[in-house]
This record gives sequence, C-alpha cells and structure tokens, in this order.
Amino acid sequence: MSQTGRKSMPELSFDSLATRFRDSLSCDQNKPDFKELDLSSPVSPLKLRGAVNAGTAGGPATAATSSCSSSSSGSGSGRVISTKLPKKPDGKPNNHSGELTGYSETIPNASETLRSATAMRNSRPGHRRSISAGAPLIYSGGNFSCASNNGCSNGATSGTNLLPSGNICPTGKILKPGLPTRASSRTDVLGSGGVNYGHGNIMRGGVKLSNAGHGVDDNAGGNSGIVKRAMATSDPEEVKKAGNELYRSGNFVEALSLYDRAISISSSNAAYRSNRAAALTALGRLAEAARECEEAVKLDPGYARAHQRLASLYLRFGQVDNAQRHLCLPGQQVDQSELQKLRLLEKHLNRCAEARKISDWKSALREADAAIAVGADFSPQLVACKVEAYLKLNQLEDAESTLSSIPKLEGCPPPCLQIKFFGMAGEAYVHYVRAQVEMASGRFENAVAAAEKASVIDYSNAQVVRVLNTVRIVARARSRGNDLFSSGRFSEACSAYGEGLKYDSSNYILYCNRAVCWSKLGLWEQSVEDCTQALNIQPNYTKALFRRAVSNEKLERWAEVVKDYETLRRELPGDNEVAESLRQAQRTLKKCHREVYGMKFGVEVEEVSTLDKFKAAIYSPGISVVHFKEASNELCQEISPFINTLCVRYPSVKFFKVDVEECLAIAKAESIRTVPTFKIYKNGEKVKEMVRPSHQLLEDSVRNSSSL
Repeated sequence: MSQTGRKSMPELSFDSLATRFRDSLSCDQNKPDFKELDLSSPVSPLKLRGAVNAGTAGGPATAATSSCSSSSSGSGSGRVISTKLPKKPDGKPNNHSGELTGYSETIPNASETLRSATAMRNSRPGHRRSISAGAPLIYSGGNFSCASNNGCSNGATSGTNLLPSGNICPTGKILKPGLPTRASSRTDVLGSGGVNYGHGNIMRGGVKLSNAGHGVDDNAGGNSGIVKRAMATSDPEEVKKAGNELYRSGNFVEALSLYDRAISISSSNAAYRSNRAAALTALGRLAEAARECEEAVKLDPGYARAHQRLASLYLRFGQVDNAQRHLCLPGQQVDQSELQKLRLLEKHLNRCAEARKISDWKSALREADAAIAVGADFSPQLVACKVEAYLKLNQLEDAESTLSSIPKLEGCPPPCLQIKFFGMAGEAYVHYVRAQVEMASGRFENAVAAAEKASVIDYSNAQVVRVLNTVRIVARARSRGNDLFSSGRFSEACSAYGEGLKYDSSNYILYCNRAVCWSKLGLWEQSVEDCTQALNIQPNYTKALFRRAVSNEKLERWAEVVKDYETLRRELPGDNEVAESLRQAQRTLKKCHREVYGMKFGVEVEEVSTLDKFKAAIYSPGISVVHFKEASNELCQEISPFINTLCVRYPSVKFFKVDVEECLAIAKAESIRTVPTFKIYKNGEKVKEMVRPSHQLLEDSVRNSSSL
C-alpha cells in the first residue's frame, strides 16, 4: 500500500478515523455460487482466540469475528454484494477469508470508534496491521453493516471494534465523513454464479478491473515492482494480496509465482491453494488446478469455494460423478445452472455409450459433440470417442487430426484416474483408441506401445486385451511380409499380409503392400482389387493410386488409368513422372476413342475384341448396348438377328457385341457368367443389366434408355 500522504496516528481526527473504519471493514459471507478468485485476507484462528482472550482479560478490546475480514480487492466499485455464509457441521459459520466474497458494511457508533482509536494509539501508532485480521485492510468504497444473525460476532465479550491504523484509502488521502468517494459509480458484480471458477478474468462479462485505486501500473515495470516487494516480505498475506492484484490485471504467470511463494511460507492455508488453482486454470493447466483444489479441500473439507471450483473443473473433464460429489455438498446451496449442465452431460454420455454398443458411429459422434458443447470441453475421453467414431467411419484423416487435439491431463489428482469410460479406465480408453489409429495409419510400433500402456492401466478389460493381441499379430504379420518381400518371396509375402488382414480388415497399408506383391507375380486383377480396397478406406492414398494405375495399364483399362493419374496429379502437382504418365494415358485413350468412333453406328452391331476398346466404347457419349455372347450358344444365335433389327430401329443407340470365349479379359472384368447377357450404359455408367431377356423386354429397355 502506498505510503504517500500518510499521517501519524496522533494527528488523525475522530472523523477521519471513523471514516477509515467505515471504509475498511467487511463482513465476509461466502456465497456458494460465487466463482471468482479468493482474494480477501484470512483470519487466523489463533489470532481470533487471542483477540477474544485479550478482550476478556482487560487488554485491548477487540470484536473478533469469524466472518468479518479485510478485503484485498481495492476495486472501489461501490457495489454491495450480500451472500449467505455457509455453515460447518457444528453449526458455526464457515469462514475462508482468503477469498473475495460479497459483503455489506455499516459504520460503528462514535463511542465504539473512539475506544478503538484510543486502543490503537496506546498500542503501536502507525502500525498497519489489524490485530484480528492479520493483514492490512484495503479500501473498498462500500457502506458497512454486519447483521448479527450472520455470525459477525463470535463469542467476544466486548462489542468494541478495533479501528486499523495506517492509510486505508487507495489514493493515500484521508476521507472526511459525509463526502462522496472518488470511486466509479459503475457497479461491477464480482461473482454472478454464471461462469466457471478460475477461468481467468474474475470480472463478469470479461471486463478487467482497472488498476486505478490499486496504485499499480499495467506496464511491465509496475508488475515487476509488485513481485519484488512481495518476494521481499515473509508475510504470506502480503504475498497473496500482491498475487491477487496481478491476477486481476491478467498477469497470471506472475500471480502464480506469488501464490507459490505464499504456499511455501504457509503450506496449510486452503485459500492459497485455491487461488493457485485459479491462476493455473487461467493458464490452461487444468489438471494441476484440480490437484490444487483437492489439496485445498483436504486441508479444509468444508471449504465450499474449493469444492465449487473442483465441480466446475470436473465438469470440463466430462466426469459426472466427481463433479456431482463436489457440487452437491450437504448443507450447501447447489448451483442449479451447474447442476443442470451436469445432468445434460450425463444424458449425452449415456446416449453416446448406447450408440457405441450397437456400432452406430454417426450417433456416437453426434452425442460426443453435444456433451462437449454442454461444457465438457477438456475431456480426453470424449475427444477419443470422436476419434474412434471417425476411424470406424473410415475417415482416417479426421481421426488423426482429432487425435492430435486430445487434451492432456498430466498430473491430475487420483479421482481423475479412477473414472470409467465405456467400461474401461478412462486413461486406458484414450490409449486404446490411439493404438487403433496408429495401426490403421501403418505406425505399427506406436500401436503396440499404446496398446501396452492401455493394458498396464486396465489389464483385465476384455476390450483392451483384444486390441493388444490384435495389434501385436498385425505388427508381426506386416514385419514378416516385408522381410519376405525383400527376399523376393512374393507369394509368401502375400500370405503374410493376408494373415494380418484377417485380424484387421480395414488396414489399408496391408492391402497396398499385398497389391504390390500381386503385381510382382503378374496378377494385375488382384492388384487392382487390393488397391481399390485400400482406397475405399483411405481415399487419395497416393501409393495405392499409383499402383492401381500401373496395374490397369497392364490390363489396358485406359479410362481408369487416366482417372487415377488425374487424381495423382492433383495430389502431387510437382511430380514430373506423374504428369508424363498422365499425358501418355490420355493420348492412348484418345486413340482408342477414334477407333471406336470410326465404327458405323446404326448400320450393324460392331464387335469389340479388346478390353481398352470395350472401355472406350461404353465411355463414349450417349447410350451403348453390349451383347455378351458365345458363338456356339443357341440362345445367342437366336437373338442376334433381333439385335440387328434394334440397331436399325434405334439409330441413336450404339450396339456392340463381345464374344466372351475370345475376350476372357472383358468377360472377367464385367463378371459375365451366363450368356446371352445384355448391359446398357449411359456415358460410361451402367443403367441396366439383363440375363437371357425376351425380345419384348430387351426392346422396351432399349427404348426407355434412349429416351433418358
């Protein structure tokens, strides 16, 4: 506190003493739904006892109270906040004077003031500490009153109040009775009960307190001075008050260092721990904040503010049971808004669990998002649930990006580790999901490590045991397949990769590795199939796209080749090899189109004998009808003249025939098992397929298709 304008005690008039007494005392009443930083000065029980004894033994008369304490806010807001003082189990008021709470104040009568002033002058003139409070009183700018039914007197035999000495005005001036203060007329409420505890700014609406009235500049030099002065004192209350001032101005790192020092001086003070939790929360270190609050309630199990702060933190962690245990304390008023959030969170968690049981991953994802929106924005398990849902929906990129954003609760208190999520330990579930994502992404060693961590935490859980066994088997299969491939034993490598796919059928890495083995064996169709499986799981996977394009080149499927190279070109715009392969594939496809367009449509049915010409034919604009036949089949011989008739009747339709005995590649590619079979295409897309149709059905289908 500034020493400017300070007068010696003998020079103080009765009026100024009365005014200072009125402007400094506060009745500490702890409102359960306050969610602000603990900021006022604690009252030592030993000093209280000593003050009471002194009053009865004829010493300086002091009214020791359990709920009246000095405020360290110094805000000068002029707002009066009244709250209900919680009771301890024994029925006595529960005071924690290290917190900033509501208060109402009144000026004592003149005789009491005079006796208090005389007592101070006879003791230590100019001394700035109150006998009962143990810390200097900071001007708050409000009127004073202490209702007797709120426990402002705690058994003291004397009703005399002690007037603290020293300058109690923030400007360093002594105010005269009846004159208005210089505090702002704006009424800031220091705790509305509608926000989370310790989220940084302690003013409602995100408005920071001005340092006017605190004697502190917002610049770095002013903050440095506060820290130096606080570090130089051994009084934990002075250190704590300096920390509070820094906290209010948004300097959370410096405030935290001062709370640390206050705790090092007085480690058994619950309010210091709670204030440290507020600073940690503002810095985003929520797990440490929860641990500090747990320490605070261990030191004082009836400390309502720490319980409320813990409830808010556990709600953000998505832990319903832990939050409810601290929110619903016996004898304490429950914050209904927080309770409503908690019930809504529980509802979404239950729905999420039900959706997961039946593998309804879209619903699980929706309910996880809803739970986070309720307030569980720092829950590793809920984010992990979203990751698992994305993985099961084959949205691996979303799964990986979400996995990287899982909050870390390192150093959290034991209750955090004891929660269950989907039937397994909460921390184990996060590792369980991580193991699956790592394996799906081809990071098999990481997958094994994550699964082993989950097993250590929850070794008896069936889901954890199953995923651990799976990742170990798949990792071994992949490693063995790689070794066999390197040795040129491609057929055995295919078998090894296939063994891994039995346990993880959605692993696109294993599919692509086996596709390479098939291509080495000249089995291009199998290579294309495995590449397609890999791309169904991980679209735009460049290795699978390139391998499929090469395999389709061997099968002369130039339209598919062009598609894959065009996708690769978008994914790898600077790759010259891809650009050249695309140009060659496009030239070859155009050449095939020219050959097909040179046929005389509408005159006779043209025969297609190669796969690339077949693809070019069906991808040509308009309607194409393909007759799959065998020369020796009687039904095919019987229907062939009718096809020639249709060719004349519908000149806008292109008719082709394919002898499946001579063109096995086409028959296999189109899965032809019975002849005659007819397929109708429009711009490359199959419109209809008919096996052994009647003449009437065939013509109706051609006519309807031509009108599309």
